[in-house]
Amino acid sequence: MKIGIIGAGNIGGNLTRRLTALGHEVSVANSRGPQTLTALAEETGATPVTASEAAKGAQVVVVTVPLKAVPDLPTGFLDGAAEGVAVIDTGNYYPQRDGRIAAIEDGLTESRWTEQRIGHPVIKAFNGTYAQDILDQGRPQGTPNRQALPVAGDDPAAKQAVRDLIDELGFDTVDGGGLDDSWRQQPGTPVYGNRGDADAITKGLAEASPERTAEFRA
Repeated sequence: MKIGIIGAGNIGGNLTRRLTALGHEVSVANSRGPQTLTALAEETGATPVTASEAAKGAQVVVVTVPLKAVPDLPTGFLDGAAEGVAVIDTGNYYPQRDGRIAAIEDGLTESRWTEQRIGHPVIKAFNGTYAQDILDQGRPQGTPNRQALPVAGDDPAAKQAVRDLIDELGFDTVDGGGLDDSWRQQPGTPVYGNRGDADAITKGLAEASPERTAEFRA
């Protein structure tokens, strides 16, 4: 599968490592230009590109940049993606880093905000996952207590594509509902940073509160 990754930080870098190891054709971009990704490219075999090029022909695109950087993504960066592309948003709103985003403070889910900025539906996943777990915690399907990730989004086909990819990475998934329900997996909720299995994640999603905790409010 052709996969584009925009953002080469902890999550983006480790997804690049795992997805190339699984045999996927990965293009990776960051804000500083492909010349700064030489080491990652040499390590993994991924192709370093600009953010404008990362989605070209891609069936899955991962947007894994700070929320404050989302409005700076190139206009039309998804125009060359494959038909029906699934766009994964791994982002979280951290006011101390991103500044105050009024719409999110007023209750808009973080991924709905991102979706509105990029003009394409997104699937929220990996936002509460420890980056090192992507490398270390994957297990074969059927393994008892296999770690599970919540996945939220409105497009059933795109959501299933993302869930299948996560399964390939070695994790179970739990359907977190539509994007307007994705507050259940935002920072401060019971599933954020939760390494539990599918039952634990299902329970955590059910116990979440729509009220943002003080730590994650401006």
